[in-house]
Parts: sequence; C-alpha cells; structure tokens
Amino acid sequence: MYRLLKQEGRAKRGEFHTVHGVIQTPVFMNVGTAAAIKGAVSTQDLQQIGTQVQLSNTYHLHVRPGDALVKKLGGLHKFMVWDKPILTDSGGFQVFSLAGLRKIKEEGVYFQSHIDGKKIFMGPEESMQIQSNLASTIAMAFDECPSSVAERSYVEASVARTTRWLKRCKQEMNRLNGLESTINQNQMLFGINQGAIFDDIRIDHAKAISELDLDGYAVGGLAVGESHEEMYHILDVTVPHLPKDKPTYLMGVGTPANILEGVERGIDFFDCVYPSRNGRHGHVYTNQGKLNLFNQKFELDAKPIEEGCQCPACQHYSRAYIRHLLKAREMLGMRLCVLHNLYFYNTMMEEIRDALDQNRFQSYKEEKLYRMTQG
Repeated sequence: MYRLLKQEGRAKRGEFHTVHGVIQTPVFMNVGTAAAIKGAVSTQDLQQIGTQVQLSNTYHLHVRPGDALVKKLGGLHKFMVWDKPILTDSGGFQVFSLAGLRKIKEEGVYFQSHIDGKKIFMGPEESMQIQSNLASTIAMAFDECPSSVAERSYVEASVARTTRWLKRCKQEMNRLNGLESTINQNQMLFGINQGAIFDDIRIDHAKAISELDLDGYAVGGLAVGESHEEMYHILDVTVPHLPKDKPTYLMGVGTPANILEGVERGIDFFDCVYPSRNGRHGHVYTNQGKLNLFNQKFELDAKPIEEGCQCPACQHYSRAYIRHLLKAREMLGMRLCVLHNLYFYNTMMEEIRDALDQNRFQSYKEEKLYRMTQG
C-alpha cells in the first residue's frame, strides 16, 4: 500500500508498505542484476550504506543459476541474505538489449541465451512464474521496450501488445499468489508505460494501464538513446496520467541530475547501474561533481574522496591510496569506489526526502545542481 505523505508541486513524498518492510520514497534502488552488486559489495554492506531496496533481473537469474534452484533454496531473500524489499525486473528490457538474439511473437519472446546460446522462451506467464519462484517483493510486468527512434507504426503495435501482455501478467500473478507452494503470496505487480517519444501514445497507454489498478506504475523505454530534454518532456506529459496514489518508477535512470529532475516531475522509484559501473572504473560522485581517481593529481592526495562523507571508504582511506589500488588492479579499489557511490546516491535520496518533508525541495535541487557543476 502506498501513502502519499505530501507534495511540493508535482514532487511526491511517500511511503510504500510491503511484506518486506516500508520503503520511504523517493528512493534509489541499488542494482544487483545477478543477485549481487558488482564490485564485491555484500548485503551487509548494503545495510551499512543505507540501502532500502535491491533490484535483481529475472532474465539473468533464470539463465544462471536458474529460478527453480533459487526457489528450492527459499527464494531470493534467503539466497542472498537480504531481508528488505527486492524488485525484480521482468526480462522485458532484455527484449531491447538482446535485439540480435531474440524474436518477438504475440505469445512472448524467443531468446538465445547470451551465455551459452541455449534457446529460451519468455512470455508474460513465464516471466511471472520466474519472478514468483524468485519470491521478490515487487515483480515487473513483462513488456517490450521499443527503441526511442522506432517508427510510429511499430511503437503503436508494440504498446498495444504490451497492454495485452500486462493483462496476462496480472491474471497469472493472481493465480500464483493463490498457490500454497508460492513463497511470497503477497508479491506485488507494477505495470510499465511505453510509447517511445510519442506524447499521445504515452498518454493513451498511461490511461489504459491505470484502469488495471496495479500496485505501482513504471515509465519504461527512456534513457535508451533519446536526449535528456526529450526524457523530461515525456515525464511532463505522461506522469500526470498515472495514478497519484500509487508509486511511480522511472526505469534505468540515472545521473544525480536526472534523479532530481525526475523527483520534480513526480517519480518515486529510480534505479541505475551508473554508481556501481562508474565506481568500478574509478569515477566517483561528490557534491562538487564527479572525480576520476585515475588522474595523476590524486597521486599524493591524502584527503578522502569527499570531506565529511560517512561512507566506509571516506571514513578510512585517502584518494592517493584508492588511486594506488585502482592502478594496481586490486579489487579493494573498485569495492571502495562502488561503496562510496552507492552511499552518495542513497544519502542524496535521504536529503531529497528531508527537503520534501520541509517544503524546500526546489531550493535544495537548485543548490545541489549548482554545487555539482562547480567542481
């Protein structure tokens, strides 16, 4: 259940009650695609750096180690030793990202595994069954994510099929949640709005899926090649047509600036691989902008990544030492950078929630963006 606590303009401050705990929104979900954050980050680390929700991927876990195996071991929470909410992505994005390895039909999508080339079929029912086996808190509906540059006629047909698939997802999830053998009988379902960068298709689709009274609604198919301005415009026209009393989720987004702009437009949930991916390459986020710790100017720098930061890296280690680790290809260097970046994102979300609580989000956003461009 979602409680809208207050609004500032279109920005929402809420609480989402789930079987695995309450999520304070707006929230950033830390991405653990294959049930682990890349960069040797444990679930104990996630607790320490203020993580509320962890995101894993249906397709990747189906391929390896197999969702049936995860179910035998008690579901994803037990498997990865995490007692807070988990959202599982439906596999729909892989329909987009593995374009060379798939064929889309009305019944679902035929894939070749990116690991061993084995044939896989996934449709709405299969996606729900896999996510039910994983026993995540929130399951995403199976959809197709059309390219942002796709022809209008293709996008129209794709979105219509995504709506049909969503109805099948809802029906199948209701069935699975009623089975005694289901680990999480309170699994929630979020639907996904698509429509590339066509305003009218986005709006019509938002209205159509809103009628299905789902647990939450995502805006998908953005941050896939369109400009930031186009993405913000789509949010401006689409989000007002999604239910205000349900959480909204902007999938796969993004930079700190993207998140601030998304919150301003009414988004509750975000996820992105940037903090962990950039961290593994020595790129770290600070309130003065992004630093590349491989740069020689940090060779003798005894300061932490950011003065005053309470993350495990900044509490103990210098920029010079972390730079040395990265140059020497020691895994600890990557790990410390990823921990710092995730802490930065989680802390920024906490600051956003505090600002909304105090009716000062707009001034917070402007100040944060200004500071981050002055570095």
